[in-house]
Amino acid sequence: MLRRIALGLLGAAALAALPTFAQDVKKDTPRKKERIAINDPAKLVADADFKIQGEYANDKFGVQVVALGDGAFDVKLFDGGLPGAGADMKSAKKGKANREDIAIVRVAISKGLTGTIASGTMTLGDATLKKVERKSKTLGAKPPEGAVVLFAKPGDEKNWNGGKLIELSDGKFLNVGVTSKQAFGAFKAHAEFRLPWMPNSRGQGRGNSGVYLQNRYECQVLDSFGLAGENNECGGIYTQHKPLVNMCLPPMLWQTYDIEFTPAKFSDGKKVANGRATIYHNGVKIHDNIEFPKECPGGQKEAATPGPFQFQNHGDPVVYRNVWVLETK
Repeated sequence: MLRRIALGLLGAAALAALPTFAQDVKKDTPRKKERIAINDPAKLVADADFKIQGEYANDKFGVQVVALGDGAFDVKLFDGGLPGAGADMKSAKKGKANREDIAIVRVAISKGLTGTIASGTMTLGDATLKKVERKSKTLGAKPPEGAVVLFAKPGDEKNWNGGKLIELSDGKFLNVGVTSKQAFGAFKAHAEFRLPWMPNSRGQGRGNSGVYLQNRYECQVLDSFGLAGENNECGGIYTQHKPLVNMCLPPMLWQTYDIEFTPAKFSDGKKVANGRATIYHNGVKIHDNIEFPKECPGGQKEAATPGPFQFQNHGDPVVYRNVWVLETK
């Protein structure tokens, strides 16, 4: 008996002396990227990735280059042009790009389709594409006669509960987390927003806000540049309708929503008709007379009463400007 115990102890000691096997070695946890959230263009002048990200086009193709941080990019190629400007959305081809130094980026979309980006020019196979900066045709739209101006200049923040000025190098803008003091029924509205530069963030953590109509129905605001265009992405009616086309521009460009809204109708306290909306994102129709079956998550309950606008706060430094509303019948 004692001999067996001794042998057992010797065996345990021998095992303890053996080298640790690979499966017992604790793997290093991947380093979490630092959160970057910049909304001032003056702070991005020297950012090499910011200079590369964006849209490139010629008369046959459009390419979107999405920054992922640390010199890495997603790439999406469309036949015919860019989304909303001739692109065959079904033709989209995905690829990757990596910055080798300050100026040179290597692009690979498929085995036989590679190229580079340098000095605002993309070469892709035998094609040459120039970097473009698109602007909404309704950018800077002036309020029509009779419109209620909710934000146009410093001082207009007083039109909002929680309204504050965000002072940046290129102007003074309206913050997020605000609701308009005035409520509205049916209307036509215009709002301009700018998404921050957040290359290390993903999904709902990247430039997240939202425009709530009557504080009930959310038209999502998100850095969805280069993504599929779902109902929880920019231009989507949150959880209800995805946009007809993803018209999200690159971060740090001003974008527009133009909205035609008809509220839900009630009789004897019961809803008899859904609310409706037609919405243009950067001048392109993304929702055509859609219905709201109910309020969106986070919105106040549907009712016959008018409701305010809300610019949602998700902790990202989105800013707004040029907001006006024309009430309709």
